[in-house]
Amino acid sequence: MKPAYEVLKTIRLTEKSNKQSSEFGQYTFEVFPEATKQHVRSAVEATFKVGVKRVNIINVKGKPKRDRRGRPTTRSDYKKAIVTLKKGDKIELA
Repeated sequence: MKPAYEVLKTIRLTEKSNKQSSEFGQYTFEVFPEATKQHVRSAVEATFKVGVKRVNIINVKGKPKRDRRGRPTTRSDYKKAIVTLKKGDKIELA
């Protein structure tokens, strides 16, 4: 298995992800493009010492935007993982 620093990039803190973590025990991570569900599961379990129930992976396509001169550009594509923890487990984010 890969080490955690080659799988997990960062935790995504948005309004939606905060609601998911408080109500359903789901946490959202941005991961490297080569990461698989098994890699994410082992990285989260090793890093945060919690039990993982399920991992969902989503490839997010970058949105088209315009820069300040009005030229069209595109935001970067990225891959995110939504990790559901076992009942009673929690990740402290402070």
